[in-house]
Amino acid sequence: MNRTDKETFVIDFREKIGQAPVIYFTDFTGLDVKSMTDLRRSLRDSGAEYLVVKNRLVKRAFEDSEIPDITDSLLGPTGVVFGYGGVVEPAKIIKDFAKAHDDKPVFKIGILDNKVVSADEIIRLAGLPPREQLLAGLAGALEAPMVVIVSALESKIQEMSGLFDALRNLKENEEDKAEEIVTAAEEVEAEAKETEEVEEVEAEETEEAEEAEEVEAEAEETEEVEAEEDNGSEKNEEK
Repeated sequence: MNRTDKETFVIDFREKIGQAPVIYFTDFTGLDVKSMTDLRRSLRDSGAEYLVVKNRLVKRAFEDSEIPDITDSLLGPTGVVFGYGGVVEPAKIIKDFAKAHDDKPVFKIGILDNKVVSADEIIRLAGLPPREQLLAGLAGALEAPMVVIVSALESKIQEMSGLFDALRNLKENEEDKAEEIVTAAEEVEAEAKETEEVEEVEAEETEEAEEAEEVEAEAEETEEVEAEEDNGSEKNEEK
């Protein structure tokens, strides 16, 4: 592999890192060419890819990436699995293949969501049901509760509808009461105005009566003075 080929490999490897949700590193020591071909075919059928790589070039490909340093795990023969179609399926294929081939290949490490996972964690992942089975089980688990959820939602909708009716009735009652209060206030105001007018009329009548009494008193006083003056005149004439 010349320099140009190495640079091309590093570029292509970096692209694969960005495309694959999960990457598994394996040691394929002890597998012959036929076994390797069978393994590649099984992985390809599941939507994965298997590459035999040079550790030094893989280290270059991971430089300046967000993935933690995996240099210590890149020792000996290395085969890299790029899982494009899922996380569990390629791990399961490697695990089942190793059972039939004297525990070969062996997991080194894995990278999932830019985090390093150990060989033991990969084995546990491989023991999970396939993605399709998990989805089917999830759908079945959700089917029964969904009926309960729908029923609960319908009950809540009816409850909210009743609440809205009650609020509407309350609002109407409050509006009726407000109208009654306004009407009563207007009636009180009208009565007060009428009472005020009556009091003003009575005050005017009282004032007129007092003025009349004063005029009458003045008239009587004038008559008395005139009478006294007449009497005085008569006495003078007699003398």
